[in-house]
Amino acid sequence: MFDGVLFPTDGSEGTIPTLEHALDVASTHGATLHLLYVADTTRDSVTQIHGEIVDALEAVGEDVLDDAAERARRRGVTTVTEIRQGEPYREIVGYATATDLDLVIMPTRGRSGLGRLLLGSTTERVVRRSDVPVLTIRPDADATQTDHSYPYRNVLVPTDGSTCAETAVALGIDLSAVDDATLHLLSVVDIASLGMDTRVELQIEGFEQRAEETVADAATTAREGGVETVTTAVETSTSIHRAILSYVENHDIDVVVVGTHGRTGFDRYLLGSVTEKLVRTSPVPVLTVRESVEE
Repeated sequence: MFDGVLFPTDGSEGTIPTLEHALDVASTHGATLHLLYVADTTRDSVTQIHGEIVDALEAVGEDVLDDAAERARRRGVTTVTEIRQGEPYREIVGYATATDLDLVIMPTRGRSGLGRLLLGSTTERVVRRSDVPVLTIRPDADATQTDHSYPYRNVLVPTDGSTCAETAVALGIDLSAVDDATLHLLSVVDIASLGMDTRVELQIEGFEQRAEETVADAATTAREGGVETVTTAVETSTSIHRAILSYVENHDIDVVVVGTHGRTGFDRYLLGSVTEKLVRTSPVPVLTVRESVEE
């Protein structure tokens, strides 16, 4: 399923658990692991003085990549290393596309404070712009979630029936089939913007029926795609991403597969917003995939 995997790294603290996860994926699939270091030449301190500063950045990059490659060699994983100059997210997205890779694996830089988790800007931009699926892992969560290693046992795909969600379902099916994992299909009916009268109750019933049909259709597709164990669920909630996180906790989910855009016409289920919240807060890896757009 994955022949080429990209792990961009700057050698910062917290990247090692994510690198180990990337090595698990590459080793299981017999994939080549591409290790990329980007010397950020967009900062004023660098652009004003090229020469020595850029050379120093690249020297750091060589050390970082040598260390990562050595870890890969000890695991029997084939690697390709490259150093580039430029804006990190652009170079990462460009490299993944140009080399026709199957997966990008990156850590988020979570920093908690007043209940918020701030996502590193580079990772956030890669998730939004990459045509290659991106697996994001919170370093702080990954360090404590030792049971959620690869291969995955339980794969969760939240779906609203949109084209974007269908893209995520397809990827989740492939991942579940190759890992022989249980596929969980979840549709959350968002009732946050609805009032409480008889007509609203009827609306909710209609939404729930459509959600049941959505997960049932996806389950049929999954079984036809070779997934042996499929679980479906429909929930109502005033917070979609919290409902998903609750499901993750209650069902021992190892990875969440989501689309980066998607919206239904009735309850304005904006999957893009939900995805960003999941990437920032999920205690397990989140695999994002962009909707295929036909030119």
